[in-house]
Amino acid sequence: MSHARYVFEIRVRPESARDDLTLSPAEMSVKLYKDAAQPGEDGWLFFRDYLWRGNLNDATAFTRDLENAFSLRVVGVEFKGLQTSTAYLDALKDEIHGHLDLFNADSVDEVVSKYLGSSIQVT
Repeated sequence: MSHARYVFEIRVRPESARDDLTLSPAEMSVKLYKDAAQPGEDGWLFFRDYLWRGNLNDATAFTRDLENAFSLRVVGVEFKGLQTSTAYLDALKDEIHGHLDLFNADSVDEVVSKYLGSSIQVT
């Protein structure tokens, strides 16, 4: 099956439980990769539920989810794009076409633009 993943840049601030340990710099940026579900499978609507025009629509909630997942203090998060194969993108567009009612849109291109913006990276 084809593969795709969402890419984010997150800024984290690790905190020490000890006063005699510090990090410099106190914050660092790292890449976060989230595998994209196959079109039509559970979780395939992640882009609809979390993105708008190529940005996170609720960075606070997403940050909270990351902090729970990694036990890190996340001080910033930015959506960088959907890395995808041509086959995955074609399958995604086919699935969107079959469910336009879920997106309040008239075309697949409108859906892609509304949620992902221009942040699709075909590899």
